[in-house]
Amino acid sequence: MKLVLFGATGMVGSRIATEASARGHRVTAVSRSGQSPIPGVTATAADASDPAKVAEVAAGADAVASACVPPRDGSDPRGPFLALNKALVEGVRTAGVRRLVVVGGAGSLEVAPGQTAADQPGFPEAYLPEALAHGDALAFYRALDADGPDWTCVSPAAAIAPGERTGTFRVDGDRMLTDDHGNSRISAEDYAIAFVDELETSAHSRARMSVAY
Repeated sequence: MKLVLFGATGMVGSRIATEASARGHRVTAVSRSGQSPIPGVTATAADASDPAKVAEVAAGADAVASACVPPRDGSDPRGPFLALNKALVEGVRTAGVRRLVVVGGAGSLEVAPGQTAADQPGFPEAYLPEALAHGDALAFYRALDADGPDWTCVSPAAAIAPGERTGTFRVDGDRMLTDDHGNSRISAEDYAIAFVDELETSAHSRARMSVAY
């Protein structure tokens, strides 16, 4: 597979690039810097919020992935992040690429039917703007017509951090997965496995999936 990955230098994106490359996929790691610490991948500079650049970089790819995150500069991230995802889809459409898999957020996962984590009392205020931004992006993808990309949004557990690559985890749909102690967590390495699995299998076409231990 020829994979173009935006946001490839971040904590999650770099692990997706590593996992995909290790499986023999040809990865183009896209970032604003144009650099990548991952051996064996092609690095290039582009901004995912520029649809023309997205189309240029994505041309000829089998799939496009995004590990881009909402702005974390203290401003309201919702508008800019939604605009970025709209630009990404426009560029992917123009390039003629059908498959698009994006990193989602955990705050929009359901802790009970119709109740998201971000809706609950005590949800950390510091993380709420980013959670809402990811929720807006998910709603945008769900509203795409049939002519849009074959998308999947992969939401991690509530806690995701660098850790061990175990290859053992669970996947679900809109539900936040927790362990026997009520904890929701996943290593970035195991999340990357689930993400690349989805790129290869399209098991959750035009849907959101969750990943956790």
